[in-house]
Amino acid sequence: MTSLDEARALLADFPVVDGHNDLPWALREKAGYDLDRLDIATDQTGHLHTDIARLRAGGVGAQFWSVYVRTDLAGDAAVSATLEQIDCVEQLLARHPADLARALTAADMEKARSEGRIASLMGAEGGHSINNSLATLRALHTLGVRYMTLTHNDNIAWADSATDEPGVGGLSPFGHEVVREMNRVGMLGDLLQAAVDWTAAADENMRAHGFHHLDTTPAAMKVHAAFEESTPRPVATVTTVADHLDHMREVAGVDHIGIGGDYDGTAFTPDGLDDVAGYPNLIAELLDRGWSKADLAKLTGQNAVRVLGAAEDVARDEQTRRGPSVATLEQLDG
Repeated sequence: MTSLDEARALLADFPVVDGHNDLPWALREKAGYDLDRLDIATDQTGHLHTDIARLRAGGVGAQFWSVYVRTDLAGDAAVSATLEQIDCVEQLLARHPADLARALTAADMEKARSEGRIASLMGAEGGHSINNSLATLRALHTLGVRYMTLTHNDNIAWADSATDEPGVGGLSPFGHEVVREMNRVGMLGDLLQAAVDWTAAADENMRAHGFHHLDTTPAAMKVHAAFEESTPRPVATVTTVADHLDHMREVAGVDHIGIGGDYDGTAFTPDGLDDVAGYPNLIAELLDRGWSKADLAKLTGQNAVRVLGAAEDVARDEQTRRGPSVATLEQLDG
């Protein structure tokens, strides 16, 4: 049996919980949410990184669908766009019930796995999605959002982004209240991102040509391709990703790492991890490096399920101590 065969066998028992996939935004940008135009029940190679067959081939057993909206959408417009993203996920679930299963809890994730379906959860990518409203935060949780990235690439009123100039010194008092309320309802917090030099230059080139730096429409990708031709990017491979995982395991421990592909939310992917079907290549590489099956099972999904379950435990405890917060940005931050 080759390492790749062994990887596929392992993923059949311990499938990937992918923490981040931007398919809903890609469907918004490329098809205006017309799910007939980009039907993930058919092969979308060349159009999307994601379709059902490739999720299956990649050994994906649970997917956090990102309900991301760009930071140039602010206020109520950001909330509305987030709701549209959530509706897109709902439509995907309604169209593909044999393959996708709604999941709100760790137990739901395990149930979907036992049924051979892909557990579908949601994560909001940026605190601008709640428009400084704890009631909106709770509403998103009620609708199925189970994590929120505190910021995207830009500061918001109550939190600083790693890719912006410091504004409030990390979290403001209201930002701390947001995190407390996330703990109370059982929503995971996702932390700050950093940009590499080539990516920062490519982003600036996109803006110089009148595109948002995260635009992946065909016209934008032509600009990306021209920039890459003139300024070749460092090519990441499966080996590169495995190197990072080795480092993270050494620093944080194997109980504290997981996988999030950012498929359909990035213009460029590592060689060998070109789309959601590539995960067996990564697991084969880690097997060749001596990772045990027990450690790989933690990486692929057990850690994610455990952490979501722990957040649920915290929420049950917190809800015996305090009710919903009605604090406002103006009250706490002045």
